[in-house]
Amino acid sequence: MLSRCDVIKGAAVALFTLSIQGAWAQEIKMNLFKIVTTKDEIIIGLSAEELQAIGGNDASAVAHALAQKGDLTVWQYNVHRGQNGELQQAPTAKIGLLANASLRVEPYTTPYQIVPHP
Repeated sequence: MLSRCDVIKGAAVALFTLSIQGAWAQEIKMNLFKIVTTKDEIIIGLSAEELQAIGGNDASAVAHALAQKGDLTVWQYNVHRGQNGELQQAPTAKIGLLANASLRVEPYTTPYQIVPHP
């Protein structure tokens, strides 16, 4: 049988672990964008560091970088089931975007948890 002290220690460890995981998830927050092309729409994810590297933190910065460079390599995101069975927005493939095929870049929101790309 567990003593009261063991239960309190276990709860403290669990709370500490959850707070670290929450802080880690906030540090690697992903920003999602919808890329509208002549044929389809895709969702991409960029980290804060990637957005800073292209010179901004919004859809216009992504569109400007794409137009200026002519192409960008990004992670495509789709909805999948996580290990716990919940739906989440997760990276599926690293893709190249070409400026001449993209018509519009929009911010994208999702009700699902966003999984950071590798």
